[in-house]
Amino acid sequence: MEKRKLDLVVVSDVHLGTYGCHAKELVRYLKSIDPKVLILNGDIIDIWQFRKRYFPKSHLKVLKEILKITTKGNKVYYLTGNHDEFLRKFSDLELDNFSLLDKLVLNLDGKKAWFFHGDIFDASIQNAKWLAKLGGWGYDLLILINRLINWFLHKMGREKYSLSKKIKNSVKKAVSFISDFEETAIELAINNQYDYVLCGHIHQPQIREAINSNGKCVYLNSGDWIENLTSLEWNKGEWKLFHYLENKKELEVEEEEDDSLAEVEKMASFVNSFSGAEIIPKVEST
Repeated sequence: MEKRKLDLVVVSDVHLGTYGCHAKELVRYLKSIDPKVLILNGDIIDIWQFRKRYFPKSHLKVLKEILKITTKGNKVYYLTGNHDEFLRKFSDLELDNFSLLDKLVLNLDGKKAWFFHGDIFDASIQNAKWLAKLGGWGYDLLILINRLINWFLHKMGREKYSLSKKIKNSVKKAVSFISDFEETAIELAINNQYDYVLCGHIHQPQIREAINSNGKCVYLNSGDWIENLTSLEWNKGEWKLFHYLENKKELEVEEEEDDSLAEVEKMASFVNSFSGAEIIPKVEST
């Protein structure tokens, strides 16, 4: 299958190193596209919940596909999030076609686009980081339980069920937080005269135009690769949300041998060396 050529792709909230990460699906998606620019908008490697005993080949293959994009001469921006905030001490790092930043502004056909993860709006992270980390561990456990439930539902011929979405939609505070998050991002974007504001963090894929007394902008959220499996794609002047689960049958990509994983191991060694910690472990079998 010929790769889809795209001007820009935004992926966020992958959470490599956690049990909830759909790395195989993301690898399949990345193999199917050829973006001029790839923006990784935070929480790609989950350092908060990092376990040395768990970083399977499928997770490492995500890094391999990202590396392949840079070696082709395409640009990759890694914007830090709260789960990979450890990398913020290395922000503004430039390595050939790879940039590590906290936020980014790009000109897209004469319009200003503001990219950042969005955790700055989360009071639980700013004021009680231990509580946010506890919530992250609880969320990962919930995803594991949900997968077990969905396995039984599949065997019974019934549709899958999302526990976390049900909880979010049932708890007024969660719904209110998502709404407040979006409105805060929109207000800041309009006040700073940005045409687009693009976030991650809340795992809620979205594209919508917003208007207030000071102007208008388009709010976009790339969702996640835990539940929604979504990305944002900009091509020929238009934005769209890509839903993997709705398009997976069309992604017929060729499987490759694992030999080239050696390239990623080299990158892992480099990341570990400049970070002073073993962020990415050696390849483990799946």
